[in-house]
Amino acid sequence: MAKPDLNKNSKTNDKSGWQFWVDRGGTFTDLVARTPDGDLLTHKLLSENPEAYEDAALQGMRDLMHIAKDAPLPADAIDAVKMGTTVATNALLERKGDKTLLVVTKGFRDQLRIAYQARPRLFDKEIILPEMLYDRIEEVIERVDARDQIITPLDLDDVTPRLQAAFDDGIRAIAIVLMHGYRVPAHELAIAARAREIGFTQISTSHGTSPMIKFVGRGDTTVADAYLSPILRRYIDRLARDIDQSKGTKLQLMQSNGGLTDASLFQGKDAILSGPAGGIVGAVKTAKQAGFDKVITFDMGGTSTDVAHYENAYERVFDTVVAGVRIHAPMLLIHTVAAGGGSICRFEHGRFQVGPESAGANPGPACYRRGGPLAVTDCNAMLGKLQPQYFPHVFGPNQDEALDVAPVRAGFAALAAQVEAETGIKRSEEEIASGFLRIAVENMANAIKKISVQRGYDVTEYALQCFGGAGGQHACLIADVLGMKTVLIHPFAGVLSAYGMGLADVTALRERTLEAGFNENLTPRLQSELDDLAKQSEAELAGQDIASVRIETNRYVHLRYDGSDTALAVPFGSIAAMTTDFEAAYQSRFGFLMPDKALVAATISVESIGRNFDVETSVTAAPDAPLDILDHVQCYMDGQFVTAPVYARSTIAAGQRI
Repeated sequence: MAKPDLNKNSKTNDKSGWQFWVDRGGTFTDLVARTPDGDLLTHKLLSENPEAYEDAALQGMRDLMHIAKDAPLPADAIDAVKMGTTVATNALLERKGDKTLLVVTKGFRDQLRIAYQARPRLFDKEIILPEMLYDRIEEVIERVDARDQIITPLDLDDVTPRLQAAFDDGIRAIAIVLMHGYRVPAHELAIAARAREIGFTQISTSHGTSPMIKFVGRGDTTVADAYLSPILRRYIDRLARDIDQSKGTKLQLMQSNGGLTDASLFQGKDAILSGPAGGIVGAVKTAKQAGFDKVITFDMGGTSTDVAHYENAYERVFDTVVAGVRIHAPMLLIHTVAAGGGSICRFEHGRFQVGPESAGANPGPACYRRGGPLAVTDCNAMLGKLQPQYFPHVFGPNQDEALDVAPVRAGFAALAAQVEAETGIKRSEEEIASGFLRIAVENMANAIKKISVQRGYDVTEYALQCFGGAGGQHACLIADVLGMKTVLIHPFAGVLSAYGMGLADVTALRERTLEAGFNENLTPRLQSELDDLAKQSEAELAGQDIASVRIETNRYVHLRYDGSDTALAVPFGSIAAMTTDFEAAYQSRFGFLMPDKALVAATISVESIGRNFDVETSVTAAPDAPLDILDHVQCYMDGQFVTAPVYARSTIAAGQRI
């Protein structure tokens, strides 16, 4: 990719203060700072290091502004802080959210536990169900049918003492999920008002959290929101103590759908993919800068690899399962595979295996000098593709030790001896390391196939946008396996998720269930209800000081065949145009059509986008001058040793070729 002019100033408003774009990951926190002069600076530090600092994001800001550890941040000098965080994700995975009370219609206390009775692992002798998020369930006397008729009036006096008892026992979060509550919210609103009177501090109603059909998905989402939102609120409050928003500093958080929102509007249900979403946005925006509209994003870290598909629009899913919890909220479609730089390589049961176990950051791969096992990173070190003298990170107690290839060579020599002893086949250390790499590459290539080839997209027409700490070592190999001809590696590839926070737009999404026959008679209703949702989403952006001229609103209708369960989103238009778009999308996805089946408008959705910050579209062209070669090194590639030149990435300008 051509190197952009990263130092060019691009003002987003009249102020010219600092901006901080932060990706707070589970292991590392990455920061990109935009200085008042328009320069871009990067910084990386451990997310958890209580001996050194209380919060990594705040410490990173102080480091970049050259402020003492405990000194207050100068709020009047900071325009905005834009952040993605794994706080909610980790709380969900580790089941460390707040104690939550679930209130349901009488007779449905076990519905979320029963769910859909799916058995994804059919032949397991012991079915281990995921731990439920709620601590207590209370049933309420009430019932509304699917035609909005009240069958049983709400008995608020009956449930009030039990709400009080839960509060007295220390529960402060409540999730209210009633049958058909998304259609008739009055009963949920009445219970919420009573809970507020009692003193509950987190109140999540299903009609406010996920106003969609299907009790189980709506219920799980509401419980997750009540369970996670207090954790997020405490973290945001912690940030707000040091980031004084009264001075005009904006504090914005990345949502799972790929859009920023004000910290005061950030909810637990929208935080699951907060960090990875920033990476997708950064990958797409920088790929567009290079002139590519069809992109496969490839984010390879130490433990896992995230991949996503992009063709002129972000792909989102509205139903997904995370850590055993069904979440009905718009999220970017990201596929994750357990293959990263720290994936452990071993020979067991007569075959080479890579992952899913990871060496992590400590002890890390064998080359980290901490006695770790052989991992994918060690394969690259063994083959000469990772040169210790040019590796940017340092390890060891004195912080002055480079990667050590000696334990890597010893490990592969022992592995070669094991392979020969067990199979009688003699292989060199390089052949074994190359074989492990092939396995890892195939795993990652298969992940890309799942979100592209298996969904009807010709991956050879796409550019592979590579980022993450380990991505550059494998991108070309993956492109070869998939037949892709273009690989993009941005100068900020190592911190592209943080960079994406700064490039992301502010978004507001609204959706509503229709389940109506799709014909010409439906057009007035579609227009009216979409306009209503658009007013809500645009008002949300206006409340975040985004001028109307910067707001773009897109309307969608989600269509499905009658009797099927898969709805595809098409832009709102005439009935004929929407039908054509649906058939084209369905044909591409499934390879056939069902013309005899009637269409159903399952749901409608609206996305309002507040244009925020544009990546520079111009680059500083350089003459086609020869590049300086730093060194020549020996590498093992494609089954043979080759002599490869080494270039400094920082010296390569736009227009130059290797």
